[in-house]
Amino acid sequence: MSDPLSDVLDLVQLESVATARLEAGGAWVLRFPAKPYLKFNAVLKGHCWITVDGQAPRRLDSGDTFLMSGAPGFVLSAAPCAAGEHAGDGAQLFADAMRGHSKCVRYGGAETILVGGGFVFSAASAPLLLDVLPAFLHLPGGSDAAAILRGTLALLDTELDGDMPGASVMARRLADILLVQALRAYVALHGADGAGWMGALGDRRIGAALRQMHGDLARNWSVAELAAHAGMSRSGFALRFRQLVGSGPLAYLARWRMLVARSRLRTAGTQVAVPAAQLGYASESAFGAAFKRHFGSAPRRYWLERNAQTQNGAIMAPSGVDQVRA
Repeated sequence: MSDPLSDVLDLVQLESVATARLEAGGAWVLRFPAKPYLKFNAVLKGHCWITVDGQAPRRLDSGDTFLMSGAPGFVLSAAPCAAGEHAGDGAQLFADAMRGHSKCVRYGGAETILVGGGFVFSAASAPLLLDVLPAFLHLPGGSDAAAILRGTLALLDTELDGDMPGASVMARRLADILLVQALRAYVALHGADGAGWMGALGDRRIGAALRQMHGDLARNWSVAELAAHAGMSRSGFALRFRQLVGSGPLAYLARWRMLVARSRLRTAGTQVAVPAAQLGYASESAFGAAFKRHFGSAPRRYWLERNAQTQNGAIMAPSGVDQVRA
């Protein structure tokens, strides 16, 4: 059976790039700049405040975890801090530590301890992930949903605070695990109706239909067939799917097929006919029309430009094709 969340994470080429530990004490304030990635932090000891740009301060207590998508600029501090005018440069502190081959920053004491990390992903597919995540995901440490994170956080802290062989690899893998655990906990905390597409995966009936679609993209699915897999009436299924996912089932399927097709066309040597056949299109022309409708450019043109850029060592995507149309 297919796993839609794993499919999405694979397609966006999610990669853990940084994990670190912060010990802080006294009247400390650290500012972190906006970054185009996902960021998570967990408070292991004490408490602190986070002030995301343009928002009111939030208190974070021991055991709390937060995840930010798109990672806007923010301030971490010992007390509520509206502007952070006198904040230290958090990014520079961590950069200096990394240059010294350390994953631990010590800033004035150890009353508060946090661990955290960041993830980068393919810019072409970024909206696919960012559109289904809340801008700020907060998991209170006292919630049942956050309990599963504790063991992994303790392991990550051990790796970051020690000097054991393979610590960097362990830290990256644990960060990957923490991300999935946090997303699961988010759904458990807010329920299917309050967690968007993530909630749809956790819904027994709609999740079953999503797994069927992701598992057989070449099939000419009908709403009635998907409703049968969900154990619902056709009309009830269509309504519930739209409520949770934000689009109808066939529109969702068409968009996912195109995102998969674009990803496969970026693979060196892949001909246009390959994804057309793999995704169930009767002809290259039918596939080409669907691709152009979604991305505004013919697949052959995209493939030619992408391969030319690959040969020239370029990394940017061609012709604006990497912006999917609504």
